[in-house]
Amino acid sequence: MSLLIKNGEIVTADSRYVADILCEHETITRIDRDIAPPAGAEVIDATGKYVFPGFIDPHVHIYLPFMGTAAKDDYITGSQAALVGGTTTLIEMCCPSRKEDTLASFETWMTQAVGKSACDFTFHMGVTKFDDKTEAQLREIVRRGISSFKIFLAYKGAFGIDDTELYRTLKLAKELGVIVTAHCENETLITERSKELLAAGKTDSGQHHESRPPLVEAEGVHHLMTFAELTGAATYIVHLSCQEALDEAIAARQRGVRVGVETLIQYLTLDKSYAELPDFEGAKYVMSPPLRDKRNQEILWNGLRDGLVQTVATDHAPFDFKTQKPMGRTDFTKIPNGIPSLEERINLLYTYGVKAGKIDLHTFVNVASTQVAKLFDLFPRKGAIQPGADADLVVFDPNYRGTISVKTQTMNVDYSAFEGWKIEGRPSVVTVRGQVVSRDGKFVGKAGHGKFLQRQPSHF
Repeated sequence: MSLLIKNGEIVTADSRYVADILCEHETITRIDRDIAPPAGAEVIDATGKYVFPGFIDPHVHIYLPFMGTAAKDDYITGSQAALVGGTTTLIEMCCPSRKEDTLASFETWMTQAVGKSACDFTFHMGVTKFDDKTEAQLREIVRRGISSFKIFLAYKGAFGIDDTELYRTLKLAKELGVIVTAHCENETLITERSKELLAAGKTDSGQHHESRPPLVEAEGVHHLMTFAELTGAATYIVHLSCQEALDEAIAARQRGVRVGVETLIQYLTLDKSYAELPDFEGAKYVMSPPLRDKRNQEILWNGLRDGLVQTVATDHAPFDFKTQKPMGRTDFTKIPNGIPSLEERINLLYTYGVKAGKIDLHTFVNVASTQVAKLFDLFPRKGAIQPGADADLVVFDPNYRGTISVKTQTMNVDYSAFEGWKIEGRPSVVTVRGQVVSRDGKFVGKAGHGKFLQRQPSHF
């Protein structure tokens, strides 16, 4: 069956025009004016609407055993939430603990997604140790279609790696042409500062920020950049939150270090005052790195506009407020980290970015789709509207007005961090490889439609 989207205003990272899009056999086959519908084609009238390439979230956690519990979404609920919000491809962090086998963990993450995900997916392979078996296992995982690693310079004893492991991981990545995504903080500073705060009776959720202030993140970025410069590996800083960390990345880039920068929709819209809310309400807003002082929002928006920050992700990690966040009611270090945002990223980025005049439509598409595809070896299959590309399309209604609420969300979590926030515009139709999977805020697709995306390394 074919699909014809007519009269929409096509907006990509570098162009904007009105045309029809014909989709056949899962791909875009023709873009032109006044295309006659083939026999049996489904026709969607996109008059007055934008048509964007499907959006890609480069940083999510769907299957996540963490801090003695597990994230609430699975690939059925998580992929549906993504699609309702216009995200057609997920890149999940495959994050085994140091105690788990690397290859077996990759296979476990695959089984969580295959046959369940309604959107396409791939992984960043977590390297949480580098022992005698790791190199061979990572080579095999790359052979199977993974072209990015994930490392932690935090979570000592759980996910964090030491400097020897960091060096060996980057050396291997350079050889294989794999890009290394990195959580940049300093685990020792966090551990020691947390002990001091707890000993002083400072246990509330607002203290999470004080245990890992901006300098701790900046030091993590500086540390990674030193190793990247010496090894020549391509790197990508996940969830960068503040000016101090961005300054370190920019300085390294000026020295020739290959580094991409990701920020999160949460850092662009929320600030640390939310995590300081009384009566444990602040626990809803605990994540790592933490929400920062509001002054950083303008810096990050400007970074997106000027190309200093490449992507906007969510680090989606949903934990229930009523039953899981209270693990840290008397000890902020035990609050499960995460601000669920997978469903709301695109609507928030459009409303508080494009409509507010902070970024233009081309930047919007670039940071939420095209640059992700280019960085992670998916372009032009994804992130583009052109013949031969996958027919992942978002017909977006700029005239929609609505309110975010837990009562209407698809994510499987018991609160919304953006409860009551107004949005201007939302996806009206979303397709994955030519199949309509969401209409007007409701999932209408099929579980299991999503495919694993095999990628070839290109970062030599």
